[in-house]
Amino acid sequence: MRFLGLAVCGILVLLSFPKSGNGQQYIPFAQHVFNASSVNPAYSGYKEDWYGQVGLRSQWTSVKGAPRSGYLSVDGILDREYKRHGAGVVLSYDKIGVQSASSFFVNYALRLQVDAEDSQRLSLGFAGGWTQYSLNGRELTYIDEEDPYVPQGIITTWRPDIRLGAFYYSPSWYVGIAVYDLFSDADSREDFVFNQNSLEGLYRNTHAYFMVGAALPMYAGWVFRPSLLIKDDLETPTSLDVNVMAIFDEKFWVGMAYRTRTKLFGRNYSEETLSKFSTFRSIALLLQFHTPSKLRIGYSFEYNLNRIAGMNGGTHELSIGVPFGHTKATPFTKPKYF
Repeated sequence: MRFLGLAVCGILVLLSFPKSGNGQQYIPFAQHVFNASSVNPAYSGYKEDWYGQVGLRSQWTSVKGAPRSGYLSVDGILDREYKRHGAGVVLSYDKIGVQSASSFFVNYALRLQVDAEDSQRLSLGFAGGWTQYSLNGRELTYIDEEDPYVPQGIITTWRPDIRLGAFYYSPSWYVGIAVYDLFSDADSREDFVFNQNSLEGLYRNTHAYFMVGAALPMYAGWVFRPSLLIKDDLETPTSLDVNVMAIFDEKFWVGMAYRTRTKLFGRNYSEETLSKFSTFRSIALLLQFHTPSKLRIGYSFEYNLNRIAGMNGGTHELSIGVPFGHTKATPFTKPKYF
């Protein structure tokens, strides 16, 4: 556990430096409970076999220009005997109106064995990659076609970045912390300018993630799995996800998720009333099923709890996961609830 404390302290030191920027938030996938590598590079290799996942998210389906997002991830272990080295890749795409961001990151995780039974591991993760930001002027609606401040085509730029994380797990619980986009304050954003108008609003802020959860056997055949995810960009209200799930016979998962914004830190917005942020709330139904061939199928429906509830069509999310490294001779050694 000393290693976990050192890793967490190191990440918190990095987060203590002042940040700036008004970038868009990360994709708020409801099914991060099925794929923690989307929020923590140290998760890579947790399943101790090669595993591929794809996810699609359609937010506010009846609203034109609403976010459309997706990801593809592959991760596994590089050394099957000692299982000390995890690796993977994560590709993601996020489109909001005429803006879009496409990312590619390579993950590495050093997985340290904590006990003799190898039921506990502390993983330290690093990810490096880049994000391409785009704005499609052809999709803009304007009155004057000769307006020099409106781009006539697609303008793009890309930026390299890194991510850090730590992840500890035992058979019954886990905890993790991660920080994304450490280079978000780099001066390279000044290069993304059209007719002297900076498009820095496309860029993402530095984000910190804290995750914790458990798998508690209750009765014969089913497990209770609560979890919590806190996301913070060091400037705006903190995002809080609370999830509760029941796992039946290790195959069928069903649960609920609640997401809200909350005031955890004393920042400039602390002068405002909580009603200013009360619209950032939603509730979701989470479902997951494992087929006999180990194929994982997940679905969620998210419903907003605000003034436009019932008018935006809700948010649908679908994910599919498949193992492709194990064989009948080398099956999964123990249930992977996290």
